[in-house]
Amino acid sequence: MARAVNVLVKRPEVQGMLLFSASGEDLWDGFRAGYKFVAAAGGVVVDESGRLLAIRRLGKWDLPKGKVEKDETIEVAAIREVMEECGLTKLELLSPLAETWHTYERKGRQHLKCTHWFLMRGSAKETLTPQADEDIEEVRWLDEAGVKGMELDTYPSLLPVIQAWRGTVTRPRP
Repeated sequence: MARAVNVLVKRPEVQGMLLFSASGEDLWDGFRAGYKFVAAAGGVVVDESGRLLAIRRLGKWDLPKGKVEKDETIEVAAIREVMEECGLTKLELLSPLAETWHTYERKGRQHLKCTHWFLMRGSAKETLTPQADEDIEEVRWLDEAGVKGMELDTYPSLLPVIQAWRGTVTRPRP
């Protein structure tokens, strides 16, 4: 059975990877066997003006996300992670937005992370508080110019998520 999966691998010259098998061999299972799988969820949060909520973590712009806990749905995890990392108390989950895959190394072990992204609505009236114990230095609402700057200083796996956000009809156009 032919199968195509797009994965960002932690090598700067590799922008993604597609696995195909004409023999019916499941290459995806073979690829995954070399990694510890991590399920994660995150939020692409807009405010009343359509601005995007972004975090600055470890010197790079990012979006709030984190691991899905045992017996937790991805939707609940996404809301919990945004609340914890940004200090928000009220969020509305609007719809699934995107799914990203990437690899990383931690403590000598290779990880394969799948992040489920959800479009959410929050309020700029709430005070933003960065979660310092998760190395978050700053939380900020970004207008379109700010998002363009973010794209120059973020992870490649987030670029399709930002592109999906731009395509949403719930975000007011400038």
